[in-house]
Amino acid sequence: IVFSCLVGEGYTNLPSSPQLFCIFNHNEDACRYGIGIGVLAFLACIFFFMVDVYFPQISNTTDRKYLVLADLGFSGLWTFLWFIGFCFLTNQWAWTKAGDVHVGADSARAAITFSFFSIFSW
Repeated sequence: IVFSCLVGEGYTNLPSSPQLFCIFNHNEDACRYGIGIGVLAFLACIFFFMVDVYFPQISNTTDRKYLVLADLGFSGLWTFLWFIGFCFLTNQWAWTKAGDVHVGADSARAAITFSFFSIFSW
């Protein structure tokens, strides 16, 4: 959801200029960070889902242990990265001028909200 909110309406332009800028205080890193961790989280979910599907077929207990530890470690890391993303997006949104936001304020708030929810879901 964070990825789609930022790609869909996270970039805007001024009526007098065709150049796009990030809605979060004109900070391109804020949009890139949210999009990056959103895409990587989606790909990791697909990977770990496939691991869970084939998990009963893995007979080696050492391999099973490493897969579970990798899943746990990745989830811990991604929880931390979502927390950083929530803080970063919230900070940049707080510094955004109201006159710079013509369209996309709801998407920005949704990205912040779902980055907060992602902390607990990871």
